Amino acid sequence: MSTDRLNRLLAANAAFARRFERGHLTAPPLERLAVLTCMDARIAVEELFGLNVGDVAVVRNAGAVASDDALRSLLVTRHVLGTDEIVVMAHTGCGLRGLEDTSLRERLTSEFGQPSATTFGSFDDLETHVREQVARIRAHPWLGDAPVHGLVYEVETGRARPVA
Repeated sequence: MSTDRLNRLLAANAAFARRFERGHLTAPPLERLAVLTCMDARIAVEELFGLNVGDVAVVRNAGAVASDDALRSLLVTRHVLGTDEIVVMAHTGCGLRGLEDTSLRERLTSEFGQPSATTFGSFDDLETHVREQVARIRAHPWLGDAPVHGLVYEVETGRARPVA
């Protein structure tokens, strides 16, 4: 991060801290809901569901992938923070859709001179991808009876639609 950008962020944070009024919020989300979604900057989970900061636990990664780390976070929200329902929400226009994992890995290995077993979670069909993530979460033996739902967020319209 450039020094100018960091200074801009810190100045904005100082202004935010002066008017900050959320110190009373607790870590457990008030709606007892966890959402696994993409890191895409166009997705404002609280805003698109009419919620406030503190209402929902949001777990983000590239592609809304139910990776081991995402599962770890969802289990913490479930068993430490008390969430009782989970939503997986992928989105249209995702950069992982159609990405060639192998090509990216080869390019980065060449660029940095070091191989890695990192996978990126690319997919071709959005609805199938959501179904697979929901199934992976539901299959975890520690999830219990928490409902898990799948949604696709349409970045073009703002609409979230269920995936059966």
